Amino acid sequence: MTIKVSTRVSRVPKVYLAGPEVFLDNALEVGQQKKAICAANGLEGLFPLDKEINGANKSPEDLAQAIYEANIGLMLRADLLIANITPFRGPSMDVGTAFEIGFCAARKLPVFAYANVSASLTTRVLVEEARPAPAPSRLLDSDGMEIENFGFFENLMIEVPVRLSGGGVIAVDVPPGERFTNLSNFERAVRRAAEAVGSGSRGLLRSRIHS
Repeated sequence: MTIKVSTRVSRVPKVYLAGPEVFLDNALEVGQQKKAICAANGLEGLFPLDKEINGANKSPEDLAQAIYEANIGLMLRADLLIANITPFRGPSMDVGTAFEIGFCAARKLPVFAYANVSASLTTRVLVEEARPAPAPSRLLDSDGMEIENFGFFENLMIEVPVRLSGGGVIAVDVPPGERFTNLSNFERAVRRAAEAVGSGSRGLLRSRIHS
């Protein structure tokens, strides 16, 4: 006997919201705004700070482990991921968010990403080092290390899973001073994710979303 799995979504897909917003003074407020945008598009947002952690009587190491385990728990509940990969403390994205993308990609979850700047990784590294772009296609940084030059917004291990999920990185400049607070590109990413889940394109509609 063949058992067919229904392709009808019977519960709201959960999306893990990765990004450096957790370091903002008003991180909880921003998290609520992002979750509201998700809800308006038929998704349930899971923000890294959703689980309150009591840091009393915890060593820094124990507190760090508790945060790690809480975030892992949220990602294990998620059906997909939307990540803010805006450059953070340098020319590249937040390293914690990079780990979360890798974790979800390894779980075969659809990964969507956005950034509030438009310059490519190659351009950002050259600007960081105040160096003009040389003519040769093989670019080296000040340490003599090759600069990845695929025309991507981020490292290939970040951008390829995003492309495999049905689209590239949404990277559009926002007004100065709004790099980590402007949610216009996040909203675009949410709409793209909701459309992909709703249509089941590229196998994004997973059986685990169904009841």
